[in-house]
Amino acid sequence: MEKHGIVMLVMIAILLGNELMVVKSQSICKMSGQGLMACKPSVTPPNPPPPTRDCCQALSHADLKCLCGYKNSSVLPALGIDPNLAMQLPEKCKLPKPSTC
Repeated sequence: MEKHGIVMLVMIAILLGNELMVVKSQSICKMSGQGLMACKPSVTPPNPPPPTRDCCQALSHADLKCLCGYKNSSVLPALGIDPNLAMQLPEKCKLPKPSTC
């Protein structure tokens, strides 16, 4: 459940990055726009590829608790992000689960 919250936050940030044309210097929950964009393919249905090294590296520096705040948001689906896929990113990147999400 905690993983899903983090992934959702990442997905929301990625979608917002596309919609708002986030520049590299901007960030969400300590994850750069570039990092968010690196993760977007992995949270976009129907056949997402595994997360890239760049995605996992960006996620490893993110504030996962902050990202969890987006897990139940309707923003992700509106941006084409599958919340379930987003929640799987930390595990796929072999990152520890946040204590609360």
